[in-house]
Amino acid sequence: MRNKLLLLIILLGLIPLLDLFHPGLPVTHDGQDHVARIANFYQNLSEGNIIPRWAGNLNWGFGHPILEFLYPLPSYIASLFHFLGFSLVDSVKVVFGLTFILSGVFMYLWLREFLGEIPGAFGGLLYMLAPYRFVDLYVRGAIGEHMAFVFLPLILFFILKLSKEKFSPFLIVGGALSIAGLILSHNAISLMFFPIIFLYAMYLIWQSKNKKLVAISYVLIAILAFGVASFFWIPAFFEGKYTLRDIVTRGEYSGRFVEFGRFIYGEWNYGITGQFSTQVGILHWIFVVLSLPVILLLYKKRNSLWILALGSFIFFVFTLFLMTSSSLFIWEKLSILQKFQFPWRFLSITVFITSLLGGIVLAFTKKVNLISFILLSLILISINKNYWNANGYLIKPENFYKGIYNSTTDTGESSPVWSIRFMEKRAKNNMEVISGRVSIKTIQRTNTSHTYEVKALERSRILENTLYFPGWNVFVDDKKFPVEFQDPRYRGLMTFYVDKGEHQINIIFKETKLRAFADTVSVVSLGNIIGLLAMGILSKKTRKII
Repeated sequence: MRNKLLLLIILLGLIPLLDLFHPGLPVTHDGQDHVARIANFYQNLSEGNIIPRWAGNLNWGFGHPILEFLYPLPSYIASLFHFLGFSLVDSVKVVFGLTFILSGVFMYLWLREFLGEIPGAFGGLLYMLAPYRFVDLYVRGAIGEHMAFVFLPLILFFILKLSKEKFSPFLIVGGALSIAGLILSHNAISLMFFPIIFLYAMYLIWQSKNKKLVAISYVLIAILAFGVASFFWIPAFFEGKYTLRDIVTRGEYSGRFVEFGRFIYGEWNYGITGQFSTQVGILHWIFVVLSLPVILLLYKKRNSLWILALGSFIFFVFTLFLMTSSSLFIWEKLSILQKFQFPWRFLSITVFITSLLGGIVLAFTKKVNLISFILLSLILISINKNYWNANGYLIKPENFYKGIYNSTTDTGESSPVWSIRFMEKRAKNNMEVISGRVSIKTIQRTNTSHTYEVKALERSRILENTLYFPGWNVFVDDKKFPVEFQDPRYRGLMTFYVDKGEHQINIIFKETKLRAFADTVSVVSLGNIIGLLAMGILSKKTRKII
């Protein structure tokens, strides 16, 4: 039964992905920008930058620090497939497809642990086939949010298993890497999912007979997870003050609320906010309503699952409230909510909760078998079949994404605070002369290293057509030179002086002290994870010998 259900989830999950097999990139809000960003990410990796932070070809070739601030895991995985021979576009489509299937598989693995095989499998399908999942896939092209759906059920699976066992290094490592994966998948969605993880962990500790050991294991998981992901979240959090983030995104939430009726039904289209569908899903709504008598039944039978079910229902209602304009006063008071930018992003939580409640309802429904599972699955597919169609395709050469790209690939929130939001056109040359007489020869240019030979006939002022961001340094004949980047005539660009004579100029992007510290924390945390794995392997061998 288990293998059959797993195979069914995979096969049924492939149906909505058929449009990804069409040549070209599906037309979405962000898809093209994601490919260009990943092209810069891959280029960094090929140049030896293990942790890419600077995208040299973006923003009309003036560069951009977006790689430091936006979720790197989708780019790492897409880069792996590109390295294996897939085109950039196909690499992105593979990531979308794999994460879609894995999200359903992991939801099934978690739910079956306490609900059984068929309810778990159907919960996995509800999780995959919710309308908002196709908004992410075929409307917005939101690769980070799409990937985040993989890790929430996987995290819950590991901490559930850990609550049932004494001490398992493998489960601790699995839980830690899953949380790290969530953090690296999407900044905002990880923050959104953390309350669910925390509350579920508290629920499991409350149920556990060995509360202290379970609690310690969970704390260890959290420490390792945040440690592994430190290379990303520490610089992204603390160096955000150097960007336009707070200026660009200020008050953005106020015009993005959802009318309640649109949670029930909204015409499917590919438009912007306020136009694309924000419906929860017909079958998902039915299971939410059916969960109420089931919660009452569980309570009467003194089944502790009623707490999880009731808590999920309340969380669902509160989440809907947060997405409506009635919650504006909360958004205005809580600055942390404003980090999510769009209230409708909380649909990610409704996808999870409705899938959980659907599984619970099915678990306590009599005569649920494989036939009823297939029947319900067919109903779910028939209801949602109009949502998984691509809105056309972009057919562009690979060099379009690898070359100079005219966008920052975001809304400008990652642009340096001393620069303008977007550069408007490509510079004539990478380096120019502001004053004086200088001949310039480009020797080498990568994302993070620009080398020139210059011959100055007099003391001259030079303009490097690269946006300044902490980490950029100018060396003239191996000596560090001061850099000016706030001249209003060359806003955000690096300018400096060179004396008369022949010089070699190296302009290098290095890790700041903060980034170096964060990198070290990640390396140490990975070392601890390797140590835990070794401990688990050795303990297994010891038990076999004994």
